[in-house]
Amino acid sequence: MLPPTSALPKVVQTALMFTRPHRWAAANQRRHGKVFRVYAAPSGWLVYLADPADIKTVFAGDPAVYHAGEANSILRGVVGDDSVLLLDEQRHRDRRRLMLPPFHRDAVRRQVELMTEIADADVARWPVGRVFAVAPRMAAITLEVILRTVIGTDDPARLAALRATLPRVTDMNLLGVAAMAKPELLRYLPWRGVRRRRAEADELLFAEIAARRADPDLAERTDVLAMLVRAASPDGAEGGRRMTDAELRDQLITLLMAGHETTATGLSWALERLVRNPEVLRRAVAAADADPAEDPAADEYLDAVVKETLRSRPVITEVARTLTRPTRVAGYDLPAGTLVMPAIGLVQASAEHYPDPERFDPDRMVGQTLSPTTWFPFGGGGRRCLGATFAQVEMRVVLRQILRGVELETTEAPGEPQRVKHVTLVPRQGGRVRVRARRPAPVAQPARPTPA
Repeated sequence: MLPPTSALPKVVQTALMFTRPHRWAAANQRRHGKVFRVYAAPSGWLVYLADPADIKTVFAGDPAVYHAGEANSILRGVVGDDSVLLLDEQRHRDRRRLMLPPFHRDAVRRQVELMTEIADADVARWPVGRVFAVAPRMAAITLEVILRTVIGTDDPARLAALRATLPRVTDMNLLGVAAMAKPELLRYLPWRGVRRRRAEADELLFAEIAARRADPDLAERTDVLAMLVRAASPDGAEGGRRMTDAELRDQLITLLMAGHETTATGLSWALERLVRNPEVLRRAVAAADADPAEDPAADEYLDAVVKETLRSRPVITEVARTLTRPTRVAGYDLPAGTLVMPAIGLVQASAEHYPDPERFDPDRMVGQTLSPTTWFPFGGGGRRCLGATFAQVEMRVVLRQILRGVELETTEAPGEPQRVKHVTLVPRQGGRVRVRARRPAPVAQPARPTPA
């Protein structure tokens, strides 16, 4: 017996999955419970899991049975065959091990100063006294962070070229999305523009890779690309070799897709939530103004704002695994090829795990050790997003600099509905905010003597 499903025709279910996936999944959960099936072409049947015990089984399951790379294959046309997102089993473990060092907490901490500088420069240009959509500003900030901390570009001309070219690859129209799923379409005339834009992006990325390999100061560089260029696989992983240029290109595009639009969307939702919750905004401003060295709770509260945003408005509402052989999951015998979907959005919106889940309440996150099967906006198990720590630190830093730089006006307008953009859920109106005034720069305090 298979999990229950809707009686609606497959074409209608597919349309609902592409236009209102979270609402459609929630409707199925109300009708069928914590395990159900929906149909979405071209993937086929998807089995949703909203019980943390079942999700734990998937996340802790045999990677040879639960293939995440195969489930992500729809991205192949953009991220490339060698992306860490598309690899499974030993190849994935080896590639992940090779890519982990740039995302360790100490490595991320070294990028905070540059993140701060980038955020300050952008916020200084925000308009005062009129409503505007904050999403494009968040996208500009997170792109600049990717370019300068991940790719490590510092030449003004190359930075300008990358700023102009890379968003045209990741911010796809319908033709781009179709070619992502079916790369063979790039051979045909309607996709000529898509093919040209991707070729331009590849040329720029390969130039950055060549520049990094030839840099006499490579050993001192802290950008992610430099660390990947000089990283040899430990203990014989990947045959003890470094990544080729093509493999590095695939990882850069992957990091751009996974860390640019998603982080920008998370920040847009954070501001959308803050301006509708005056008391939370007041406390967040106070936390932003505090010195973390003197008041560690300041960063803790901003981190809680980030976590509560990602709980209540997850950017991606499910992750996927393809079963490589018949497997019993959640009490059902599922055939090989089935896509099982741990449902981030359903679990994190459940009153069973988060009382009054519609309330935006960062206090529920303060001082908590969160379960990896009830709070998992970055996925879970051995496939948890490599850049999770990087993204959370970036969100905290950017949010802090925004709140230090401008005074945001609160609103009683209803919350913005979610809109599907590619595989993410974004604020329908772009997270509209109004800056009441610029805030004065904090007065520099005299240096204190170092304790003996």
